[in-house]
Amino acid sequence: MPTAQPAAALSFRSAVEADVPDLVALVESAYRGDASRAGWTTEADFLDGQRTDPAGVAAIIADPDGVLLVVERAGELVACCQLEHRGDHAYFGMFAVRPGLQGAGLGKEVLAEAERRVRETWGAQQMRMTVVNVREELIAYYVRRGYERTGELSPFPYGDERFGVPLRDDLAFELLVKAL
Repeated sequence: MPTAQPAAALSFRSAVEADVPDLVALVESAYRGDASRAGWTTEADFLDGQRTDPAGVAAIIADPDGVLLVVERAGELVACCQLEHRGDHAYFGMFAVRPGLQGAGLGKEVLAEAERRVRETWGAQQMRMTVVNVREELIAYYVRRGYERTGELSPFPYGDERFGVPLRDDLAFELLVKAL
């Protein structure tokens, strides 16, 4: 009887400019359009348009206070996340996992590695992120991993299509925090 082979280990590295096209494609596939519906992180029901663009990704890569972490398995891009040092805390953003790989624990591994890195590299005492307030399933995912809802909302950038084209008028970002 054949035995299942363990999945190849994840490797993590800082993104470089040459990664921009692949990272944009990954982020778009995880959040927007019909392709995003293969996973559970889709925003296609309340946001149309782009999630990011090459200039936005390149700016994150060039930021001296942060890193865009590329996650690969067997040489294939499978996930990414942004980590930004902000004094005593770090910001976690642009988290994307290839839609067909969502729901199998990969995101949990990436999040744990991100938390470890900001603790060890920057001495961050807290991780912060913002999540679109209507994403209850996604917020619950983070709460299960120790993040707390603050109830602190910031406005969604209506009219700035770099963040997408809203299909609803009740969007905002909620701040989630976790003590490290």
